[in-house]
Amino acid sequence: MASPTHFILPVLLLAALLLGSRAVPPTCERIECPSYDVVDQGNGFEIRLYNSTQWMSTSSIDDISFVNATRTGFLRLFDYIQGKNEYGEKIEMTAPVITQVAPSDGPFCASSFVVSFYVPKKNQPNPPPADGLQLQTWGLKYAAVRQFGGFISDDDSVGEEAAALYSSLQGSIWFSAVSKGQKADPTSAYTVAQYNSPFEFSGRVNEIWMMFAMDSHRI
Repeated sequence: MASPTHFILPVLLLAALLLGSRAVPPTCERIECPSYDVVDQGNGFEIRLYNSTQWMSTSSIDDISFVNATRTGFLRLFDYIQGKNEYGEKIEMTAPVITQVAPSDGPFCASSFVVSFYVPKKNQPNPPPADGLQLQTWGLKYAAVRQFGGFISDDDSVGEEAAALYSSLQGSIWFSAVSKGQKADPTSAYTVAQYNSPFEFSGRVNEIWMMFAMDSHRI
């Protein structure tokens, strides 16, 4: 017998296509962001279906500080878009810059972080390679998302936001799939998406993403 999700998901996808409404971060009205459809919304979460995308990513950065690791990774990626790549090509800035997080086992141990830049559509057919960076190619991906504002610091607010997202999913039809997604990829318990430059002091938008797969998207 088909699972309830097998029947519910097509209805939600159809609703998303018919309604066509979603709260897009203001930054995405100025620069290119990956496209997605909102599949569902609940108390404290949103479920998105991201289209196939490409991301240029750093290797894993081990650090006790999320802020330091993200800054280190962003500077590598900024050099990349400024032309420090094998083609010597400058690339338009996009949003968000994402940091995949594999938390440490203790407060004084280094966590692992991978920082990534969304490759613009015009560059996706042939993204310039660069030493020390790897290309991630995503197929269709689902994400459970929680949005929050302000500057991100190392006071564990990111971990608290991730925990709040996970808690808000409990009791929903998505909880099992999200939990399986975390177990399937232990190198990334969650992803932090940042949409603003360091020089924007108001209206800042950040998100926690928990990526997962749904077999029923193939129906």
